[in-house]
Amino acid sequence: MTGTAVLRTGREEPGRTRRVRWVAGGAVVLALLFAGAAAVASARGDGEAGADGGVPAAASADAGFARDMAVHHQQAVEMSFVVRDRTDDEDVRRLAYDIANTQANQRGMLLGWLDLWELPKVAPGGAGPMAWMGDGEGHGDHAGQASGGAAAMPGMATKDELRRLGRLNGERAEVFYLQLMTDHHNGGVSMAEACVSRCDVPVEKRLAEGMVEGQQSELGLMRDMLADRGAKPRG
Repeated sequence: MTGTAVLRTGREEPGRTRRVRWVAGGAVVLALLFAGAAAVASARGDGEAGADGGVPAAASADAGFARDMAVHHQQAVEMSFVVRDRTDDEDVRRLAYDIANTQANQRGMLLGWLDLWELPKVAPGGAGPMAWMGDGEGHGDHAGQASGGAAAMPGMATKDELRRLGRLNGERAEVFYLQLMTDHHNGGVSMAEACVSRCDVPVEKRLAEGMVEGQQSELGLMRDMLADRGAKPRG
């Protein structure tokens, strides 16, 4: 890795390292708590029924959020594993590991609910991503292109951006990952907030609330980490 990265790590303030551990570790704990709650809720039926007592429809906000956020989370997991191989910085590697762990866990829960509801993991009738939101809100400036050319979910990195991340090393990889993940989290927060206001299944709404809280905390941390590297989030 670059000498700059090594020198910066040597000067790192103990308080900042502790904050990385606290924020990232807290996200994992939160995910595990929601996983346990979801398992209990599913066992007693809360994870299966909406507010009206019925199973969500394939075109509902509950099903749409589960489908789209599972895809959204998968990209975050992939980017996080890429950057762990491109840098030796322990704070970035720890954050990336915890994001991957948290979002892989949540993705499993979302796909599990779709199985529980006996609903497809692709939108019905050829509807594209985010159709469940109805008005297309939440698409950020850096939304990429999904497979097939359809507009992607907010904050998704493009294929070119993913390839670029895989070519970078050291501090350049760290900065680009933090910028991509900032966009990704901003998009994820907007999707989760939409589920909080539109979804009917109580346990799914609680998971979405936890996503908002956890990702907003990580957004603050990533902003600080970018500043440490003389960078900032993309416009």
